[in-house]
Amino acid sequence: MDVNQLPTTAVLSDYVTVCELDGIKVLRVIHPKATAAISLFGAHVLSFQPSGKKDVIWMSEKADFSGNKAIRGGIPVCWPWFGKAAEPSHGFARSSEWTLNEHRENENGVIISLTLADSPDTHDVWPHAFHAEIIMEVSDTLKVSLVSTNTGNTPILVGGALHTYLNIGDISKTTVSQLGNEYIAAGVRHPSGGNTEFDQEVDRIYTHAEETVVVEDLGYQRRLTVTNHGHNAVVVWNPWKDLSISMGDMADNSYETMVCVESAVHDRSVSLEAGDKHILSTVIACQ
Repeated sequence: MDVNQLPTTAVLSDYVTVCELDGIKVLRVIHPKATAAISLFGAHVLSFQPSGKKDVIWMSEKADFSGNKAIRGGIPVCWPWFGKAAEPSHGFARSSEWTLNEHRENENGVIISLTLADSPDTHDVWPHAFHAEIIMEVSDTLKVSLVSTNTGNTPILVGGALHTYLNIGDISKTTVSQLGNEYIAAGVRHPSGGNTEFDQEVDRIYTHAEETVVVEDLGYQRRLTVTNHGHNAVVVWNPWKDLSISMGDMADNSYETMVCVESAVHDRSVSLEAGDKHILSTVIACQ
């Protein structure tokens, strides 16, 4: 995504502007350290490009930016659950309109905070009081933190994921490592050698991954690292050919240039008492 081509509707600071992309509002960051694009719909990172490097984030060329459905690619915020633990799949945060809370900047980068609170609409899906905040720190690296706070009077269970789509040169020349000795696929636990290559669909929940997962992207001759906190799993996903063809918001060959490496709480295992908060974060770096 070329963030420079988005039409500007408002200037917030020297480095942050508001733009339009089809039916959604986008915060555009253009800073000497990096450029980025962040949708208010879904609190969704659409692009992150460190200065002098290719975009680290993959975005589907057929993504729907109408604001009527979740966006394919980028970093969807799956919350307050991950997967099909309830309806809708991956929760409601990624298809909700978030509010710009704050933006700060200096010579090292830009920090943007977006918030979402419970409402009659969310109560129809999940009858709990909450406050959620996404904090994006755009610099040489991208840090995304999801802060979940229980603002009600009774305990709640939350899960979720920062569903990061990474932009790679060639999936057949990509290896993901530091994944630990076990993964779950289709509900079954399997032993793992700690790394995976790709010659078919991969949809795995790694339950003992190291804090930093490494993606060797030989197609672009670079190494990406994904460092996670507050998680209990790392999800690795590539849909391969048949699934890509079946999805209307992905091109048939989309699987060739993307891999998801996600910081996740996969089983709604975080219990928040009244007033408690939990932070799930991921830091993406390009070497």
